[in-house]
Amino acid sequence: MTAPYTPSPDVAAALAENRPVVALESTIITHGMPYPDNLKTARAVEQTVRDAGATPATIAVLDGVLHVGLTDTQLEKLAQAKGVAKLSRADLAACMAQGGTGATTVASTMIAAHLAGIEVFATGGIGGVHKGAEQSFDISADLQELAQTPVTVVAAGAKAILDLNKTMEVLETLGVPVIALGQDSLPAFWSATSEIKAPLRMDSSEQIARAHRLRRQLNIPGGQLVANPIPRAVEIPAGEMAPVIAQATRDADEMGITGKEVTPFLLKRIYDLTGGRSLDANIGLVLNNARLAAEIAQQLCTNR
Repeated sequence: MTAPYTPSPDVAAALAENRPVVALESTIITHGMPYPDNLKTARAVEQTVRDAGATPATIAVLDGVLHVGLTDTQLEKLAQAKGVAKLSRADLAACMAQGGTGATTVASTMIAAHLAGIEVFATGGIGGVHKGAEQSFDISADLQELAQTPVTVVAAGAKAILDLNKTMEVLETLGVPVIALGQDSLPAFWSATSEIKAPLRMDSSEQIARAHRLRRQLNIPGGQLVANPIPRAVEIPAGEMAPVIAQATRDADEMGITGKEVTPFLLKRIYDLTGGRSLDANIGLVLNNARLAAEIAQQLCTNR
């Protein structure tokens, strides 16, 4: 049976030669920021992975084809595309079957990465339990994906617009290891620290890679979440972000924003309320995560 994805030439060569590869999502391109800022950021993230010694594999569905790794022409086309679907586990196959174009979230990027044999994925922040989920039941599919798909995900924690305590409770229930790099508190996306104690701490990419490999050897399903603190130079402290997030959340409630539209709305509203600082922080943390993911991928290849 033909593989249901198409690797880029660079990704295919790297995988065949057992060189490190890092998966990258595409919703940051289509739903995270406007053109041409999105294209500039996507290129910067890919170059950061290359500079750190790995091959980037940006994942997306273009005209019904699941691409694991995009050429620069494809990247530019996606950055300018209109009406791009936001794909998670539920709609990835449907988009492909209908010949559509869609950007992958954390969950669908993990699925595609595992399918292609890529073990490490760098993103900004994972989805999680939304505030008010006890009424709305709004919980991201990212959490279940972490529990079942064996990919190490490097993020700056869960997005700070979420209920972080409930998100951590669900991850604990699902048996997902949450590893803070080099500190005892959980990072909170735009902020390097929070009041939440990290369940696990590791201080090197080598330790993280070893834990990934041992989970496979122990036949434990699922991946692991690496919570990589945003660099202090670009962070917005949690105390400063809290009232901004609260205002954006109230605005979403008043406008009746629900479902998949909540996160893009909140990120755009927070951008406006912070005068663009949240976007600068977002770009800084994604680049930082890409570097760490490349280091982990190198360790996995070296110790395979």
